[in-house]
Amino acid sequence: MMLEAARVAWMPADGSLHGAVVDRLMFWNLVALCVAALVAHVWLGFAMLRRRSAASGASAAVRWVLVGAFCVMYAWMALTAQQLWASSRFAGPSLTAMQVEVVGEQFQWYFRYPGADAVFGVVRPELVNAAAGNPLGIDPRDAHGADDVVSSTLVLPAGREVDLQLRSLDVIHGFFIPGMRLKENTVPGLVLHVHFTPVVRGTYPILCSQVCGLGHERMQARLLVVSQAEFEEWMAEREHAR
Repeated sequence: MMLEAARVAWMPADGSLHGAVVDRLMFWNLVALCVAALVAHVWLGFAMLRRRSAASGASAAVRWVLVGAFCVMYAWMALTAQQLWASSRFAGPSLTAMQVEVVGEQFQWYFRYPGADAVFGVVRPELVNAAAGNPLGIDPRDAHGADDVVSSTLVLPAGREVDLQLRSLDVIHGFFIPGMRLKENTVPGLVLHVHFTPVVRGTYPILCSQVCGLGHERMQARLLVVSQAEFEEWMAEREHAR
């Protein structure tokens, strides 16, 4: 049975396993902010218009009840956000998670798959040459890199956990997939990890959330979430074309 992307009127369609939690957290944040703004303005108007002698213990009690309620709500939201962050950034992915490398460069996203040996080949900065067909600088002397697949489109099978390894060749870029509720920076000199599970097949835009230069608006790519069979067929075609 094919899943359909969950839709919220003010958010892009969600195609990830964890997206519902993100949307719910965002909703309650907005509710809390709107209620807090309304209460603050009502309270300010009341304080301006009432007589000083009208102050009472009941008024102070109401104020502390409201403050306590908001503290409890934000404590819950902070705990939920921390658990969500840890589950995608710090908790180790399962042994079955697919490994994909994401590399940002002005103004292009590259996606590398380790191939049949499940090991990424060694890369060397001095070998980076997009015009010669080696945009990531994969060392041809390393046997592990012989079956690596590099693509400008991220293709993933639905229902399988993915561990993304993010790095940059030049400046800080922001890897952002709104439809997967996923955002993480790529930082020169660092390899950052983030993992998630796409569950809804379809096409999702990939953007850069950091202003990375004069061509920032061109730094876009696509995520294709397909069935397992379609993914295996795509990988076979890419490996055959090497």
